[in-house]
Amino acid sequence: MSNIVNVSQLTKTLGNVRIIDDVSFNIEKGEFLAIQGPSGSGKTTLLGLLAGLEKADDGNIVVADKELTSMTEDELAIFRRYNVGFVFQSFNLIPTLNVVENIALPLFPEHISRKIMFERAGEVAKAVGLTQRLDHYPNELSGGEQQRVAVARSLINAPNLIFADEPTGNLDSKTGQMVVELLRKLNSDRGQTVVLVTHDDRIAKESDRIIKLLDGRIVHEN
Repeated sequence: MSNIVNVSQLTKTLGNVRIIDDVSFNIEKGEFLAIQGPSGSGKTTLLGLLAGLEKADDGNIVVADKELTSMTEDELAIFRRYNVGFVFQSFNLIPTLNVVENIALPLFPEHISRKIMFERAGEVAKAVGLTQRLDHYPNELSGGEQQRVAVARSLINAPNLIFADEPTGNLDSKTGQMVVELLRKLNSDRGQTVVLVTHDDRIAKESDRIIKLLDGRIVHEN
């Protein structure tokens, strides 16, 4: 398998603290990777760098054959739109939009018809088991259902990678396990590359490989 992410000697400093300190690793296409570490270890910062949400101070990041470290902000925005899907701990749904509208949200800048947008949203909703909830609003959904909407939204542009930052953090253990199993199923059925940040050992064990961070450095990889 070929690498979809190549990271070399990556460094990110905030004030006088190196949040990410000379980190190098690769991610294979179709891999399910977990990034673990205690609070303040740099997990979320690393995810932001990989997704092009933050700029590194030094080092190199190549994602889907694109070198992020040399891109402008406009180029990074376009890169994220077509290559990256995000799932966050807080579901980040728009309360005034129903399920199908929330899923279709990333398509709104594409200048395509609402009919086509909602057809595509319906397709990914089916993949995550939300077909019966399309006209419901976020406050009518359980936490697990809201996170399923967020997962579906991350799939709408058929991205190369899905980045999930503590996606089970606001869920009970049973519901959190269901969300991780959903991501795992999308990984195996669709070949989606998934990078999951978690502090939970049980969740991390669902992955193909685990990278552990401490004080911005990789201290263990298996």
